Amino acid sequence: MGSNHVVVHLDHVSMRFNMSRERVDSIKEYLIKVAKRQLFFDEFWALQDVSFDIRKGEVFGLVGLNGAGKSTLLKLVAGVLKPTAGTVLVEGEIAPLIELGAGFDPDLTARENIYMNGAVLGYNTAYMRERFQDIIDFSELKDFVDVPVKNFSSGMYARLGFAIATLVRPDVLIVDEILGVGDFRFQKKCQRRIQELMGGGTTVLMVSHTGETIKKFCSRAAWLENGRLREIGPATEVCAHYENQ
Repeated sequence: MGSNHVVVHLDHVSMRFNMSRERVDSIKEYLIKVAKRQLFFDEFWALQDVSFDIRKGEVFGLVGLNGAGKSTLLKLVAGVLKPTAGTVLVEGEIAPLIELGAGFDPDLTARENIYMNGAVLGYNTAYMRERFQDIIDFSELKDFVDVPVKNFSSGMYARLGFAIATLVRPDVLIVDEILGVGDFRFQKKCQRRIQELMGGGTTVLMVSHTGETIKKFCSRAAWLENGRLREIGPATEVCAHYENQ
């Protein structure tokens, strides 16, 4: 169970995107339209006035339909986006499993990508060399170490991404529909790895559009609907309301 120490704090967070209503085919055309004030933007609020806290060691779930604002919220917590209004505070190291393998260079081999990804995450070569075998073993890619990842299936790609992202014990782990990667057996392996991290005091923020996963892992959950917080409370209750809407 979590302590009372807050590690993720969202205070009246809103996120607005400007969506251009028409296509502009070149920078020149864009500048001309801007100069003539002919470019119209539709404001789109992905999140509106969302507040909640996640405590240390807690496994917190986020449910909502596609387009509810879940991914935007994850990117705010991960520091990928800055909120339009409100504050997002996160304490400690974050490992976001948002877009697995998003940082991979398709032309490089699995081996090269492991070292490159490690460097991006702030680990030195010696450390990555020590962990290299674990990553390969976990992702089950020993026969493909020196194959460019552009030849990988999406499952192989995700497995390698997952193995790298969960290599260390982060303070906060962000899990986005991750349990859908690879085959059923590999999903079980991912679940075990996540449970190990959870057992080690890592705080987990888990997202799904189905209540099943959330009920299985999480103690508390928040339900997002059209960018607003509809309900927050015990995961079983929130998921029951979400599924019976």
